[in-house]
Amino acid sequence: MGVVGTSRCAVAPAGIDGTSLRWGSLVTVNIDRSLLQRVFELVPVGVIVCDDRGTILFANPAVERTFGYGSAELIGERLRMLLPLNDERARGVRDTLLSGDVSTPPLCVSELAGRRKDGADVTIEVRRLIPKSRQPFVVLSVVDVSDRATGDAVGVQDTVARVKHVRDRLAIENVELRREVRRLGPRRDVVAESPAIRRVLEQLDAVAGTDATVLLLGETGTGKEVFAQAIHGLSERRGQPMITVNCAAIPSALIESELFGRERGAYTGALARQAGRFELAHQSTIFLDEIGELPLEAQGKMLRVLQERVIERLGGGQPVKVDVRIVAATNRNLERAVQERMFREDLFYRLNVFPIVIPPLRERMDDLPALIWTFIDEYAAAFRKPIDSISKDSLAALRQYNWPGNVRELRNVIERAVIVAKGHRLTVEVPSPSSAERPSTRLADFEAEQIRRVMHSVGWRVRGTGGAAELLGMKPNTLDSRMAKLGIVRPPRASFGGRPEH
Repeated sequence: MGVVGTSRCAVAPAGIDGTSLRWGSLVTVNIDRSLLQRVFELVPVGVIVCDDRGTILFANPAVERTFGYGSAELIGERLRMLLPLNDERARGVRDTLLSGDVSTPPLCVSELAGRRKDGADVTIEVRRLIPKSRQPFVVLSVVDVSDRATGDAVGVQDTVARVKHVRDRLAIENVELRREVRRLGPRRDVVAESPAIRRVLEQLDAVAGTDATVLLLGETGTGKEVFAQAIHGLSERRGQPMITVNCAAIPSALIESELFGRERGAYTGALARQAGRFELAHQSTIFLDEIGELPLEAQGKMLRVLQERVIERLGGGQPVKVDVRIVAATNRNLERAVQERMFREDLFYRLNVFPIVIPPLRERMDDLPALIWTFIDEYAAAFRKPIDSISKDSLAALRQYNWPGNVRELRNVIERAVIVAKGHRLTVEVPSPSSAERPSTRLADFEAEQIRRVMHSVGWRVRGTGGAAELLGMKPNTLDSRMAKLGIVRPPRASFGGRPEH
């Protein structure tokens, strides 16, 4: 999946033209470009804008002159690159620069050791101009102490005044932004920088407060469970835990008892009554993941639950009312499955009340930097790795890759890179595109895949009513012969279904 984890990654603008600052996790504040150009590019002192983790969002030309880096080389890097913190005092200085509250006065740190691109040391003075909690960013002014004799004090004061003006202009906007952040709070696990995902979130907003059934559609690995959790978190049922069911991971023989429960003695070994997932989800939300893999014999019973909100435990005759909100997800084309008689048409229409298509990662590349840093932070903390930057070549390669496995593949790639990382800068080995990522165009391969899919849906039963032979319009002996010719054999654990997505 996708995705997940908390999205507090820095927005790394390519320059003043694209400068934006994110409030919380989802809302972006756009700052007037011409104002920033006048304030930051013309002042004679260095100005650095960074987030609360020290990720550099903007650096003006004076910073380039002091440290020898181009602005494009600094964007997205950590402050540590310019201020190598090799002792306890230096680390304390960095934490102090990036912290503060409303009552914290502007801070000045003198005779701090900086590091130029060529490796030479430079003695600097750093001032924190805006406390972090007053705005969603920290502004630092940097002065090369060796140039103090030329007199930059007036320039620093001018910078403070101009930045204060920017801050005051944003004050009114921030009141509304705080209200918006509170309203969107439950969605904060969703990285939403791209227009594609913002459109999805608009749909989530529209349907979350209702009890309508939602069908999440999208490729494997797009993180559909994260969006299901967002729907639940914005609903009136959020006080109860969401119950998740992976329909592809439950054996066909146990699907009824798992979903609807069982009475004592319902079958050999059933020594006690067991509540099913629908009962556990009473007055909450049930997430039916991989609904397209539900066996045909279970689809009819599922239809009754959706229609009447009533279940019957296995081995019992007493109907049980359940108050459940249903969110389902699949990576299959259910309309095609209906045409191929692999999915019940009436169940499809019951599920397809409010469909939401989750875009693949290749269609939401604006979210890539945020997702990358979300996963870096997550695994750096988990593996206790002091990673504070990523190589430019790696970032470029990550952008060029097509990501057939979507957000889940990105997460795995970053996790592997963090595991083998040896320093502060992360180098990522991007997977090489392989022929396995492209579906086969051979007729025999297509036929074999179709037969496997139908066999899977009926629990590998060839004969009888509702068997694979009937669904495929073939005689059982013909199907047996065709399977032998194509090399199709029942897998050892076929009853457990296909690949779980989450």
